[in-house]
Amino acid sequence: MSLVSLKGVKKSYQLGKTEVVALKGVDLVIEKGEFTVVMGPSGSGKTTLLNIIGCLDRASEGSYRLDGEEIGHRDFNDLAEVRNRKIGFIFQNFNLIPVLNVIENIEFPCVIRGEGGKELRDRVLAVARDVGLEPHLKHKPDELSGGQRQRVAIARALITQPQLVLADEPTANLDSATSDQIIDLMLALNRDKGVTFLFSTHDPRVMEHARRVVRIHDGAIVDGTDSAAADVARMHASAH
Repeated sequence: MSLVSLKGVKKSYQLGKTEVVALKGVDLVIEKGEFTVVMGPSGSGKTTLLNIIGCLDRASEGSYRLDGEEIGHRDFNDLAEVRNRKIGFIFQNFNLIPVLNVIENIEFPCVIRGEGGKELRDRVLAVARDVGLEPHLKHKPDELSGGQRQRVAIARALITQPQLVLADEPTANLDSATSDQIIDLMLALNRDKGVTFLFSTHDPRVMEHARRVVRIHDGAIVDGTDSAAADVARMHASAH
């Protein structure tokens, strides 16, 4: 059974008297354990696609099944519950809470859903160790480097033990060396922990490691079968 299955997903917005069509009947399947990139130019629909997969928005038409469960037409309260239970998010701007330290930022999604106590704290410490944050547990975000902040964001995404992690340009605000470290970390989590990653990115280094590149243009999937290496080769060729 596929982890994510979209069939005929359409999304349109009303801007005044104008209807803007963001997605035009998207079909997409993501299997458990994938490390997949969605790429496309600005305005192509990739952010809308990730928002629907992440239960931050709803499709206007079509079916969305997550781990076999149809959720496409649920109300936003139900979607929030699914999101908190099954999906983790990594954002390019980290979105950490400035007044909370590393431990508190990591555990925050679980605290929201009523978890606490020693079991949660032990899980936080284990995830922090997995992402290399043990020396920084009491630090607040403004005491951390960009790479360390992104590690906190990754740990926060993993603490709810989600079935899917969505990463929106996770290396966009990082230098090359730090980006490589973050990519290596996510690859290790994918390989060793079986975490399923779906990225939106323009970073060729992320795409080189992806198992699949899904290209979207004008709200439609134009190719979801290319290997990442082929796509990166095309990018390099067009640059010369």
